[in-house]
Amino acid sequence: MDSTSPAPSAQVYKDLFAGTIGGITQVLSGQPFDIIKVRLQSSNEYKGMSDAAVQIYRKEGFLGFYKGTSLPLIGIGACVSIQFGCLEASKRAFKERNIANGNGHQLSLGQLYLSGAAAGVGNSIISGKSHIRIRLQTSSSANQLNHFVGPADALKKIIRSDGILRGLYCGQLITVAREFHGYGMYFLGYEWLVERHIKLKDCSRSEIGTGWAMLYGAGAGYSMWLSSYPLDQIKTRIQTDGLPSQKASRKYFGIVDCVQKIYAREGCRGFLRGLTPTLIRSPLVNGATFAAFETTMRMLNA
Repeated sequence: MDSTSPAPSAQVYKDLFAGTIGGITQVLSGQPFDIIKVRLQSSNEYKGMSDAAVQIYRKEGFLGFYKGTSLPLIGIGACVSIQFGCLEASKRAFKERNIANGNGHQLSLGQLYLSGAAAGVGNSIISGKSHIRIRLQTSSSANQLNHFVGPADALKKIIRSDGILRGLYCGQLITVAREFHGYGMYFLGYEWLVERHIKLKDCSRSEIGTGWAMLYGAGAGYSMWLSSYPLDQIKTRIQTDGLPSQKASRKYFGIVDCVQKIYAREGCRGFLRGLTPTLIRSPLVNGATFAAFETTMRMLNA
């Protein structure tokens, strides 16, 4: 934040609003790639990214790429709002601590990582929406046990079958692990690039152009996915498996069992299935997210 930042209470609302705009931008720009990634992670019926895209279009039409979008539009808007809110609050707390200890306002790499990790943990609190989204993206009328006609139907059936903790928050432990490390690397990457830009160009954060924000956001996205994708793979396998009460249809019984079975059947490559569409999607989505956040923040602080 610049030295002219508004009072903390006002800044929190600005962080949350700008994060919401960033989240909505993220969904609209990346949903088609996300659904291809999830289909590749959860099924062996596709030969690759192109085959998955063709089959989705043939069987479900263009709207198939936006299947289950209504929930992410609301949920991810809220999630990204929480992410940026937690990030900025953590950064302010570390900055105040550093100043009080006579260490200046500059945050260390470890502090930037922990600020990002805090954002990830905050995001994981409402991660039930991610589970619903994944269920909707892989829903099939051929499998009546896990066939859902919309977010409300999925939410009702999952809670009725397995409750909130075991059902809606299925896979929560691996989700927290992914969010902690993934977002730690995500925001560390972005903030490091921004701080480097400020030093090299001798400018303020508000003077960094939108194009640079997009470029640094793209770099942050790669930092996150290249460091946490195996965790995401495990998370998706668990959350597209049968629900805890559907023991007869389940493939995996916990994180360790999932890791062992993926490695035994597919080797190390099994943990990277679906990575290609993710890496194609990442620069577009994350660049747009940070550009939207920074632009909105400048408008609010003008």
